[in-house]
Amino acid sequence: MIGSLRGSLLERTVRADHSLELLVETGGVGYRVQVPAGVAGRAGDLGGPVFLYVHTHVREDALVLYGFSTREERDCFELLLGAHGVGPSLAVSLLSALSPVALRRAVADEDLDALTVVPGVGKKTAARLVLDLATRFAQLPAVPEAGAQTGTGPGDGRSPEAGAAPDRAQQRDEVKVALGSLGYGPDEVRQVLARLPAEGTAEELLRHALRELAGRV
Repeated sequence: MIGSLRGSLLERTVRADHSLELLVETGGVGYRVQVPAGVAGRAGDLGGPVFLYVHTHVREDALVLYGFSTREERDCFELLLGAHGVGPSLAVSLLSALSPVALRRAVADEDLDALTVVPGVGKKTAARLVLDLATRFAQLPAVPEAGAQTGTGPGDGRSPEAGAAPDRAQQRDEVKVALGSLGYGPDEVRQVLARLPAEGTAEELLRHALRELAGRV
């Protein structure tokens, strides 16, 4: 069972089903790892070092690795898999749109609108998620607010400040990658990016874009 990977980032790929995949080489072996959009955006430059917490998902016909920047992301992913009707693809989509903090807040506040910005999550699914996850999330330790995490794993040598204030171009790149991974076409993405607010974190900008694409703002 693979729990983490540390190595070099060889490729960052958008698959035919719009999922995002990283190719991480460690010990001379390349591992294909599917990731949420934010993880792909924070993974760094090709050829550079990368660290991922990994969930190994075993199916009858395949063994699939899912990678995350933090333990909190992996914990949320695994809790989502335990919810009724949630498979890995939907869990990744939820974590592409919502950080662990935002996801837990949405569940605690029964904020169905925050959950239904994710394509494929309707009101019924959102309500079921709230019921399924409320008790489980309450048992987890508190999650640091966004900006306190470096996203490259333990021992990477970066200060918190180094990963806490990405520039606006990088934020928009993360939003662009996230929207593409959620199935939106290039024209839709280009139009909504042009209408984003000037300020905000990548997560806030992504949620604004998703609401606009859903016709809510």
